[in-house]
Amino acid sequence: MNPVVIRSFEDFEKYNGKEIGTSDYFNISQDRINLFGDATNDHQWIHTDPERAKSEGAFGNTIAHGYLTLSIVPFLWEQIVKVENLKMMINYGIESLRFAQAVTVDSEVRLHAKLKNIANLRGTVKAEVEVKLEIKDQRKPAFAGVLVFLYHFN
Repeated sequence: MNPVVIRSFEDFEKYNGKEIGTSDYFNISQDRINLFGDATNDHQWIHTDPERAKSEGAFGNTIAHGYLTLSIVPFLWEQIVKVENLKMMINYGIESLRFAQAVTVDSEVRLHAKLKNIANLRGTVKAEVEVKLEIKDQRKPAFAGVLVFLYHFN
């Protein structure tokens, strides 16, 4: 898949209120879950103990940390949009994020993005992007919300 190339506010504005695209699928392995647990000191058994998760857990297996699924957004977003002519990008906020479904180990997820709103604030571009993290072969997404980015173009 080729990402949409954005070089200016005007390029972004063409997508206002429209679908931008969808990333490739990405596998959530147990190794990735364990590494995230190590990085964040979150070693809850529902994430890191496969045997206990299978016997006692509500999901039949270990699940990814909700914040792990959120943390892969920048990687997946870059598959959808390639921003050029950029001085700096800032993650400005997250609005109305809801985790809708657990992501079990070895699931494949992908990001779907729609530009909800775009504004030029005296040279700083504020992009509000509706996102869904879709789980392959599942009806409900892992999460949905609005991410807010600030782009400073050259």
